[in-house]
Amino acid sequence: NGDTQALHHLIKEVAKERVHREAACSSGTPKDFAEYKNLCGVIQGLSLAESIIKDLVQKLEHDDE
Repeated sequence: NGDTQALHHLIKEVAKERVHREAACSSGTPKDFAEYKNLCGVIQGLSLAESIIKDLVQKLEHDDE
């Protein structure tokens, strides 16, 4: 299904962005606590978006059966 293929691509892109920011966070890139806190919030948001998209893919795949 084209819709789920696009969503799988979106999941990969969101995951890639999350991993990139996690690496930046763990490598000490943030210059202060405020930047660290912001980065943590972005990571949390990306994780939530990834989870929501995965749930949608499951629902779409289940509805196709």
